[in-house]
Amino acid sequence: MIAKRFAIALALALAALLAVLVFNMVTAGSPRAPKAATIANERIDQAGAARRLAAAVRIPTVSHGAARPVEAAALQNLHALLQASFPRVHNILKRETVNKFSLLYTWQGTNPSLKPALFSAHMDVAPVEPGTEKDWTHPPFAGAIEGGFVWGRGTMDMKGAMMGVLEAVEHLLAGDFKPKRSVYLAIGHDEEIGGTRGAAKIGEQLRERGVRLAFTLDEGLVVTEGILPGVEKPVALIGIAEKGIVTLKLSTRGPGGHGSMPPSGSAIAKLSQALARLEVNPMPAALRRPVTDMFDHVVAEMPFMSRLVFANRWLFEPIILSRLTQRPATNALVRTTTAVTIIKGGVKPNVIPQRAEATINVRMLPGDTTASVMDYLRRLMADPDVEIAIAPGTNLEASPVSDTRSDSYKAIAKSFREVFPDALVAPGLLVGTTDTRHYQMLAENSFRFMPLRLKADDLKRFHGTDERISVSNYAEIIRFYVQLISNTGG
Repeated sequence: MIAKRFAIALALALAALLAVLVFNMVTAGSPRAPKAATIANERIDQAGAARRLAAAVRIPTVSHGAARPVEAAALQNLHALLQASFPRVHNILKRETVNKFSLLYTWQGTNPSLKPALFSAHMDVAPVEPGTEKDWTHPPFAGAIEGGFVWGRGTMDMKGAMMGVLEAVEHLLAGDFKPKRSVYLAIGHDEEIGGTRGAAKIGEQLRERGVRLAFTLDEGLVVTEGILPGVEKPVALIGIAEKGIVTLKLSTRGPGGHGSMPPSGSAIAKLSQALARLEVNPMPAALRRPVTDMFDHVVAEMPFMSRLVFANRWLFEPIILSRLTQRPATNALVRTTTAVTIIKGGVKPNVIPQRAEATINVRMLPGDTTASVMDYLRRLMADPDVEIAIAPGTNLEASPVSDTRSDSYKAIAKSFREVFPDALVAPGLLVGTTDTRHYQMLAENSFRFMPLRLKADDLKRFHGTDERISVSNYAEIIRFYVQLISNTGG
């Protein structure tokens, strides 16, 4: 009798659980992006815009590194090209040169009570790895237009966005558009090496003037196609936060000596053991905002089983994390990652070094900090011979998470849907870093998004071989900026 009652109670509990799971699945993921009517395509000079972008690509504004931070002649040539390509922008907007090479354009609004918007871009590009030039379909700085694409370094990162927003402003000026909200175009010249000479100086200048911004929009996430698990539709991921970054030095000491009489516990052996522990014991994975926001927005488009699982994270979180951590791209969304990037130790083949060190590149999830990462590593190592220190250079905590209920986020989502009616819109987390960090203290909200259509195979083109952008997608990008400026500043 007791067994029968237990079986009935268990069956009822399972039925109730199943009902909760199905209810959550059915009600989850109603589209949260603002509804927007598809607009008639703006009459963009698509061929002319492609030619102007190609001309910008031909100017090799490469940031090589700290030892060679500026290509002065190339940057000045690009300034001249911008002036020739966008005459209305340069006749009507105020243009300032900041720290010799960065540019700040001000489009004065008619209503000074409205906080301005800032569109950020950068004119420098990453170098091409020596020896890989022959692997390109077209030379990386040829600016070729072929097969429906503009080819070359900077088309994706990020001369496409820089030229695209200037094309949009030029287009609006041709129609006598006057924004109510002032608009800044902030174009740095050294983002690829940290932005400290470019965007940082623009940010300082705006702060000294007492400028407070409604929002900023910079490069960042894109329109993914077939990248999010289980989602077939294109998804515009609007970055509402970016991971923090810190460089750590992990060093060890041990007995030195001659290579013919090796002692036990050498510095290199200790370092190897420490790195092995880190490899098999990464920081714990976790589902946090804004990644949870992203799944909430796209869950309705998932297949049945995926939708059941993601709509009931409270129960299936371990399964979700197990799946996401299997791929580097999705693992980075749910974990503070630690990558060993440099190892040093030894000066001569027959001399055992007394010191060895490794450089660890850490990218922190919102909610983690430099202090919490170092505390985790100290507990993991549990060895006084392993020293952990912050290396000179970049040390940025994870950014604040911007508000998806804000008017600025809604305007971005609405503008995107007006130009890309076939796609979904969702907030997301940027795992890299941008010039946004130099402006976010001035803004109510900061967003990181460029409507560049990317499939999984395209990801390797960033800073890689055969960087390119389709001519049709570039026209979509220009239309997006036209709509966004109209929707936020008109």
